[in-house]
Amino acid sequence: MKKFVFGFISLLMIGATIGVFYFKNEYQKAYNAQLAHIDPINEEDIEFKGAKPVKGIVNVLLLGSDARPGDTGNSDTLMIGQYNNDQKKLKLVSVMRDTYVDIPGHGMSKINAAYSLGGPDLVRQTLKKNFGINLHYYAIVDFKSFSSVFDILAPDGIEVDIPYEMSYGIGMTLPAGKQILHGNDALGYARFRHDINSDFGRVQRQQEIISKVKDEALSTHTITNLPTILGTLDAYVATNLDMKTMLGIGTSLITQDFGEIETLRIPLEESYEDEYNEYGQQILAVDLAENRRALIQFLSNKPSIK
Repeated sequence: MKKFVFGFISLLMIGATIGVFYFKNEYQKAYNAQLAHIDPINEEDIEFKGAKPVKGIVNVLLLGSDARPGDTGNSDTLMIGQYNNDQKKLKLVSVMRDTYVDIPGHGMSKINAAYSLGGPDLVRQTLKKNFGINLHYYAIVDFKSFSSVFDILAPDGIEVDIPYEMSYGIGMTLPAGKQILHGNDALGYARFRHDINSDFGRVQRQQEIISKVKDEALSTHTITNLPTILGTLDAYVATNLDMKTMLGIGTSLITQDFGEIETLRIPLEESYEDEYNEYGQQILAVDLAENRRALIQFLSNKPSIK
């Protein structure tokens, strides 16, 4: 009996070793295959002193950069994504780029300036100081890579219902009506802000895209091709998420039901005023205390803080 148990355990260990080797090998092959076509962001130059992740909960700073050649650029998109394995929940917070906050070492400014002033770690510090949120990892996608990332995750595209023609400022024309969007068109849809809701409409569309891409990705990809997908994505996305963590999250999402993504926008409705700062820039002067309470409650699932 002891020999049987020992043999069974040995087989399990050998199987696990082969599985890990397979995942690492496929992941690295996919990553290397992309390097011939792109010039990835040098992650060694990026500082990020994130907090140690809480067991089962990961908060990721998601940044969409509009950087030009030779320029860090502001963060055109700023989000917080939360993966909660214990409660099987995914959450997404969009922080409006004109939100007026105290950037450590730089004073009051729009929050999207933090990225150009000090990279993702200064964004982390800014969110911590103003909203009391701990972030564990970062992920940056510039708009040159967005289309590729989109098509990798959602190869069949996503269906959207465009309420009216969108064209100004996005370099394309998206006609009104239901249609399937792929990479470049999805980027235009995500960036368009010249509608009746201005930047608020853009944030809503970005959250819509992420939710639909998640659904499409989970219905298309399997455990077998997960390391290939993640390795390919890693070439386009600058992140300090390690392979083990990414594979763990990806495996959980594919094999378990996390439901719909829960979303929040900062600032909340009726918690801000449209104003101008001393330099004549239009800003969102927010009630920081109210938005801080709401954000902490949303991400912690605790009762409202008074």
